[in-house]
Amino acid sequence: MEEILANLERTKCELDRGQVESFIQCLLRAKRVFALGAGRSGLVARAFAMRIMHLGLNVYVVGETITPSLQPEDVLVAVSGSGETDLVVGAASIAKRAGAKIAAVTSFPDSRLGRLADVVVVLPGRAKTETISEYVERELAGEHASLAPLGTL
Repeated sequence: MEEILANLERTKCELDRGQVESFIQCLLRAKRVFALGAGRSGLVARAFAMRIMHLGLNVYVVGETITPSLQPEDVLVAVSGSGETDLVVGAASIAKRAGAKIAAVTSFPDSRLGRLADVVVVLPGRAKTETISEYVERELAGEHASLAPLGTL
């Protein structure tokens, strides 16, 4: 528990307040917010969508049966620790072509996702990116690299 709390405190202290403010403004200017992530990042995206819905924003989770198509006045919140997850990067590319804004949450601002994004919030903590096969191998072996935030509990 102490390690988790220490990781959360470190992350809080290392967050760039300017990035967070830009992220918030991007959400508030959007007509609708779409949230997406894969694996544990997908759970983070879903929880985030629920929280901002409670704050009164019009939000959808990408992949649900009731999710409409993106429009230019919308924003896609794309969550990927590595910034290289094909599903997330592919969706961000589609959203960009549709004229929507991309707000990325990642540990790697120079990743494919980071480069596509209009706004990036960098969550420190991951030391390296991983391939999808490495990710799957770790998951199947029960090896988990971090104790939060993008590693979530």
